[in-house]
Amino acid sequence: MSFNSLEFLLFLPVVLLLYWLLPHKFRWAWLLLASYYFYMSWNPWLVFLILGTTLVSYGAGLLISKTQNVKIKKLLLAITVIVCLGILVFFKYFNFLIQSAIDFLNLFSLNINSVSLDIILPIGISFYTFQTLSYVIDVYRGKILPEKHFGYYALFVSYFPQLVAGPIERPGDLLPQLHAPQKLSSEDISAGLRVLLTGFFRKCVVADFCGICVNSVFSSIDSANSLAVALAGALFLVQIYCDFAGYSEIAMGAARLMGVKLSKNFDRPFLSVSATEFFRRWHITLGKWFTDYLYIPLGGNRKGLPRKILNTFIVFGLCGLWHGANWTYLFWGLWLATLIGIESACRKPLTKFCDNMGINLKNPAVMLARRVLFFIMLIPSALLFRANSLADFGQLFVRLFTDIGFGSAYFASAFSSLSLTAVGFAELLLSIVCMGLIHDFCEFGRVEAKGLYPLIKPQSAARARYAQRIAVYLYAVLAVGICWIYLLSTGDISSFTYFQF
Repeated sequence: MSFNSLEFLLFLPVVLLLYWLLPHKFRWAWLLLASYYFYMSWNPWLVFLILGTTLVSYGAGLLISKTQNVKIKKLLLAITVIVCLGILVFFKYFNFLIQSAIDFLNLFSLNINSVSLDIILPIGISFYTFQTLSYVIDVYRGKILPEKHFGYYALFVSYFPQLVAGPIERPGDLLPQLHAPQKLSSEDISAGLRVLLTGFFRKCVVADFCGICVNSVFSSIDSANSLAVALAGALFLVQIYCDFAGYSEIAMGAARLMGVKLSKNFDRPFLSVSATEFFRRWHITLGKWFTDYLYIPLGGNRKGLPRKILNTFIVFGLCGLWHGANWTYLFWGLWLATLIGIESACRKPLTKFCDNMGINLKNPAVMLARRVLFFIMLIPSALLFRANSLADFGQLFVRLFTDIGFGSAYFASAFSSLSLTAVGFAELLLSIVCMGLIHDFCEFGRVEAKGLYPLIKPQSAARARYAQRIAVYLYAVLAVGICWIYLLSTGDISSFTYFQF
C-alpha cells in the first residue's frame, strides 16, 4: 500500500477515526494492528521478518539492562548487530556480493557460472533495521531505559507512517509520544493537513512530472545529447528530492493527525553552497544516524584532517551501499566523500584567499552564484545515482561533455529526448516554482513574512489570511487531483523511489 494510492486514502481516515474514538489504553493495539496490515499489504509473509527483528532487539534491550557485566553487554550488543545486519545483508546484498565475487574470480579466466537466489527485497528493511539498532545501542550506552511493554516497542518499530521510508526515528523521540495520551487539537489537524498537502504536491505533481522526463532520457541514452543529459540529471535531483521529501512530509502529516511529531528529514537542501551543508539538510535522520553510530565512534574529526577524510570515505561508502546493492551507489557515496574531503582540505585556504581579495562569501549575489555552482556540481552524482550500471553512467558522462551543440535543432533534440514540448517545459517550471510557494504556505505559513498584505487594513488582515489559507488548500488539492488523474491516464504514476532502499 503506497501513500499515493486509493487504498491509502481510504486506510488513513479509518485508522484516524478509530484511533480517536478508542480510549488511550487501547490505541497502541489498534495502531500496531493497522501498521502490520499496512506492511502486509505488500507481502503477508514479510511480517515474520519484521517480527523476528523486533523480538531479537527487544529481548537484547531487556537483557543488556539487567546485567552489570560489561563483557556480557558487549556480547549481547554484538549478537544483536550481527543478527539484524545479517538479515539485512542476506535479503538485500546476497546476490550482489556473490555475483561480484564471481565476476572478480572470472577475471582470472576461471569461467564460473553466475549464481542467483530468488530473494524478495523486503520493503523498508534498511529503515526499520537501523531503527532497531539505534534502540539497542542507546540502551547499551545508557541513554535510554529499555521498553518493557512489547506492544509499544513493536509499534515503535512498525509505526506505519514512517515504516517503509523513514524518517529514521530514535526511540527517545518516538516511544514517549506513542505512550502519551494524545488529545485531538486544531493545531495538530491544521499542521497535519498542511504537511500532507505539501507531500502529495511534491510527489504527485513535481516528482512524477520530472520522472517522466528523466525516464525518457535514461531509456534512450544513445539519442540524448549533452543538454538532454544535463537536464535529466538536474531534473532527477528535483525528482528524488520531491519523491523522498514528499514521502517524509506525508508521513509527518499522517502522524501529526494522531498527535505525534516525527523528525524533519529535509531542510531545503538546494539552498546549500557545499556538500557538507547539503548533507546536513538532506535525509537528516540518516545523516545523524551515521554520525552518531559510525562517524563519531571511528574518531570523527578529532584525530586530524587525514583521519577525518578517511572516516568520511568509510561513512559515505557505507551510506552509498545502504541505498542499494549496486556499484553505482557505492561510487556515488565515494564521489560525494571526495567532494567533502576537498572542501575540508581547501576551506581555510579558500576563505583566506577570499578575504585577501575582498570577496564577501555571504554577499547575496555571491551566495546565489555558489548555490547555482554547487547544484551544477551535483548533476554528475545524480546521473551516477540514477544509472542502472557503471557502463550506463560512463556513457552518460561522456555524452555530458562531448555531444555539445547549439541552435534550434540541438534544443529540439534535447526536448525530444526529455519527452517535453515547449508547453510541457513551461508547466514543469511552473510546478517547481509552485513547490516553493506551497512549502511556504502549507508547511510554515509564512504569509506575513512574504509581505503579501502590506495594503490590507489591520482589521481585515486576519480575514485575508484565512481566505488565503483556504485558497492555498483548494489550489493544492486541485493541482494534486488534476496531475494525479493525468498520470493515471498515461500510466506514469509511480511508487516512491526510497521504497526500494
